[in-house]
Order: sequence, then C-alpha cells, then structure tokens
Amino acid sequence: MANPEFDIKRPTMIGDTADISLQKTVQILRSEGVNPVVVIEFAPSLPGIFCGLSEVKSLFKRILPDSGSEVWAIQEGSRIEAEEVSLRVKAPYGSIGLYETAITGILSSYTGWATVARECVDEASGIPVYSIGANNIHPDVSANMDYAAIIGGCVSCSTILGARLSGVTPFTTMSHSLSLILGDTVRALKAFDKHTPQDVPRVALVDTHRDEAEEAIASARALKDRLRGIRVDTATQRGGVTVGLVREIRARLDLAGFQHVDISISGDINPPKIREFVEAKSPIQSFGIGSYIATGSPNPYTADIHEIDGRPIARRGRSPGVTQNTRLDRII
Repeated sequence: MANPEFDIKRPTMIGDTADISLQKTVQILRSEGVNPVVVIEFAPSLPGIFCGLSEVKSLFKRILPDSGSEVWAIQEGSRIEAEEVSLRVKAPYGSIGLYETAITGILSSYTGWATVARECVDEASGIPVYSIGANNIHPDVSANMDYAAIIGGCVSCSTILGARLSGVTPFTTMSHSLSLILGDTVRALKAFDKHTPQDVPRVALVDTHRDEAEEAIASARALKDRLRGIRVDTATQRGGVTVGLVREIRARLDLAGFQHVDISISGDINPPKIREFVEAKSPIQSFGIGSYIATGSPNPYTADIHEIDGRPIARRGRSPGVTQNTRLDRII
C-alpha cells in the first residue's frame, strides 16, 4: 500500500478538537518560556490490530520540527497486546503537546475498526470480505473506517475516498434505489451495465422485487457471461440471508446453466454468522460487512510522558523511563 496522505483539518491543527486542559498547558508553558524535549508513549487498553499510524504520520509532517524529533512505531496492521507501547514520540513539548488528544483518538478509532474487521476476515477463512458500512457512520470518518477495515484484512470497501487512501478499487454493485426507481431488477441491471466502465465487474442485487433465485436467474439471462455475480441482501423482516437460501439460489443458477455466477451476501453479517456459512461450506464467494465494522468499539489509548529532557519520569501508576519494546521501528 502506498503512503496515503490524510487531510488534517484546521480545527485539529489549531487545537479546537483538543482537550482544553492541554491547550491551557501549552499556553502556560509558552508564557513561562518552558519547552522541554519529552518522550510520550502511546499504548492501547486492549489487544487488537494496530491502525491509525498513517494518519498520525500525516499530522506529524505538519507539526514536528525538521530536526530534533524521533518517532518510533509498530508496523501498521500488526497485532498488539493490551498496554503494549505502539507509538513513541520524542519532541519538544510545544510541538506535540496540543495534539495528544488527536493522536490517541485517531489510534483508538482506527485500531477498533481494524480489529473487528480482522475478526470477520479470520472467520471467513479465505473468503474475501468487503467493508460496506459507510451508511452506519458519520461521513467525515467513513473513509477512515474503510481504510482501517482494509488494514484489518478486507479486500476492498464501498467509499471512493476509502479506496483511494487504501490503494484499492472500490467495491461496486447495484443499489436498491436504482432497482426501485426503475421498477425492475433486470432493467436496473441493464442500465448499470450500460453506464458503467467495462472494467467494473457486473454484480446484480437480487432481493428487491421478487424471489431471490428468480431475480438471480433473470439477471444472468440478461447479461449472460458478462454477469460476474449476484449480491443477496435479504431484509431481516423476511428472515435475512440464510444458508438454505444461498444453497437454493446456487442450485437454481447451476440448473439454469449459470455456474459462472458468483454469490455474495450482505446484511447484518457478523463473525458468528460468517462462521455459520463457513462451517456449512456455503457456496458463497464474498461477504459484505456493514454495521459490524462501522460500529466497532474504539480501543482506548493512553498517552504518557516517560522522559523530560533525558530524565526518566512518569505519573504515579506508570514506570519512569522509556518502555522497552523491540517491535518498535524508527519511522521519523
């Protein structure tokens, strides 16, 4: 994955999103003419998949001085343990102190999303997993969530910006809206085919108007070999997507001569449900995961000063001095 550049918004840069106590600290120390070189260590409260470093690096490019600073970190996407120092920064306090809130928040959110994504990927046992949960989260962070999901092991995502940050092609299928407005699944599929670049796989959404197997076969007859697959997203009010439903669709597609059509499923998919399909050897080619990843709980990070001008120090309950971790590599 190329080094993505994240947009660090002005409120973060000027400290409007920081805890006001940190803003006051920086103001007071500046007024007192005090600006020591500190070592701050960042560690998670829970085990998980380390993520968020790329955005933090984009922040560092804007705030750290050109010389006299050091940043050490675990590789993004690595498994981390609870309370394991994952990021260490050595810099003048005046350049880093105001951004403690932003750094811990970035790492907390990204690590939470990446961790639940990895849970889904692990349960899928090699079946591709896509992140499609942008509609469950604020648009300002939907791309960040998708980026974290891909760090966690998802093969792609549904947002354009999330895919751009991750260096992948966004996952594209028909929408329920297109099918409802045009009044028919096949008509919607033909319109999708007409107005979509040829390098985009044709995947029909087949649960909008009629029986899923019926819509799947009608879609396959309409596009024939050009149809890459179908997506089943049956509403929970109709029982959701089940192992039996997928088995029936696969059997009917095969009988109609459309063995080449893949089946993807989505709709309230989570690790236990993934496990159910995998254990049943269900004939599906991918999972689309929405709310489970998007609403994944953050993994809270702590930020602690462990050194001031070379002198080991720490608040009560923490060990003074730099914490040794051979997994940390210098990145700045």
